[in-house]
Amino acid sequence: MPVSSFFGMQTSLKGLLAHQRMLDTTGHNIANASTQGYSRQEAMLQASPALRLTLSNGINTTGAQLGSGVDVTGFRRVRDQFLDSQYRAQNTNLNEWSAKAEALDSAELSLAEPGENGINAQLAKVWNAWSDFSKHPTTPSAKQALVQTSQGLTDSIHSVRSQMVAAQEMAQGQYQDIVGEGGQVDKIATEIADLNKTIAQFMSIGEPPNDLMDRRDVLVDQLSNYGQVSVEALEGGSMNVSFVDRTNGTAYPIVTDQTATWDGPPIGDWNPGGEMGGLLAVGKSPGGTIDGYLAQIDTITQSLASAVNGIYGGEFFTVGTPAGATIKVADAIVADPNSVIAGSGTGASSNDIALQISQLRGNASIDGAYKSFVAKVGGDLSEAQRLQGNAQILTDSVENRRQSVQGVSMDEEMSNLVRFQRAYQASARAMSTMDEMLDVLINRTGKVGL
Repeated sequence: MPVSSFFGMQTSLKGLLAHQRMLDTTGHNIANASTQGYSRQEAMLQASPALRLTLSNGINTTGAQLGSGVDVTGFRRVRDQFLDSQYRAQNTNLNEWSAKAEALDSAELSLAEPGENGINAQLAKVWNAWSDFSKHPTTPSAKQALVQTSQGLTDSIHSVRSQMVAAQEMAQGQYQDIVGEGGQVDKIATEIADLNKTIAQFMSIGEPPNDLMDRRDVLVDQLSNYGQVSVEALEGGSMNVSFVDRTNGTAYPIVTDQTATWDGPPIGDWNPGGEMGGLLAVGKSPGGTIDGYLAQIDTITQSLASAVNGIYGGEFFTVGTPAGATIKVADAIVADPNSVIAGSGTGASSNDIALQISQLRGNASIDGAYKSFVAKVGGDLSEAQRLQGNAQILTDSVENRRQSVQGVSMDEEMSNLVRFQRAYQASARAMSTMDEMLDVLINRTGKVGL
């Protein structure tokens, strides 16, 4: 097969165009160096199909193939799916402990311990007031001070319990904002389903939409904030996405192919991990961590009321259900503080009741139980924060490895710019040389035979 005089021009043109595409791809990488979730891209090159020739020296005839340049076969995004899976698993764990730590921090702050306004300080004031009353059993000011100090204690118990309830309700509200209709998971599911449809359409004609696939991976990463995610790649470029119960492995579909299938969380307990799992563990009722705190407050409050009333021989405190929200100084005593009695005897100096109540200071079921409760809340928060810190280190480590694969390195891209520019210039020079040769052939050889 004869070779055209313009064959070399075509070969040089292919090199020119190929390196132009590589420069364009490098520019796209640089432009998206700070884009969240962007995967660097590279042009894939392949030698063009060779031209088959027949060569003869007048004696022997042989076949040969003459290279015809280079073709750009596509543009691929550089990404490691295994590292994606590792990152999402660690990110789920991180967000679970972050949610727990945040909710427990709100609960711990409500205690106001140590401090002058906490229950521990108010208990000490009450025991001091009973001790002062035992020394001055007939003094109206001592009785008034006792009633007011006791009301301060009940107000502190009410405040702590109500703030605990507020922290619990906030956790429950955050959970509903994530899983409810129109919530975060619902919105992400709808967008992923739409992306699946668009990506599948492009893939069907052999055009992988790299930037759309990056956006879909960003959304899956966001879902991993909320719970453990399972991703199943489908033929044609689409994918199934589900939350997985970490206790029994049950999958709850979020997106099935090109349809958003999230119907909300299952009824009853489940363990999705992530922010949802953290909020459930702390805020659910019954069975959540704060629910346990409320029960302990109620138990300590009941012990306080029972111990004081048992010695007093009547109702100094009244308690309903739940105890921590309903305890108060008896209405009759508030209405007439002088009705408070200090002793069981008939004499004006009788003070055995007040003295016995003052000796409740340090009681294991009241002061001791409350101090243990404060230590437990602080310990739970400290443990959550410690595990959050560990999870952050692991997540950052995996993300660094992931970015080393898919992230844009400006140094590497600058090096590529120079390399591709030189290759482009070389292809242009080859084309210019071929053009000069053709110019000589066409314009300077004259007419044969004249």
